[in-house]
Amino acid sequence: MSKGRGSALVVATVVVMISMVVVFQCEVAEAAIYTVGGGGGWTFNVAAWPKGKPFKAGDTLVFNYNSAIHNVVAVNKGGYNGCTTPRGAKVYQTGKDQIKLVKGPNFFICNIPGHCQSGMKIAINAM
Repeated sequence: MSKGRGSALVVATVVVMISMVVVFQCEVAEAAIYTVGGGGGWTFNVAAWPKGKPFKAGDTLVFNYNSAIHNVVAVNKGGYNGCTTPRGAKVYQTGKDQIKLVKGPNFFICNIPGHCQSGMKIAINAM
């Protein structure tokens, strides 16, 4: 009889493990990829681009831009509102940056002088 119970325990363990894998894959599959600014890319006057989009934690933002004249900086709310780069802020400069959203507020600016002030910034609240 102990052989039967051991087999049932193995089967139950396998079923639980497979269920966990399926749930994890479903969560990953739900993540969306957004190209910031659409076809125009990361450029001036994109501050309104996020409106109406259902962002979630884990979604990826793709910032396409000319790296010779722009960048992307992940900032806090103060950096966003003041168009400033806080100490320790992550600066992206590849021209094809991919950034995963975290739950809650996410703020991004271009810190080239005058660019943020010209609307090259976005604020996103990811659920």
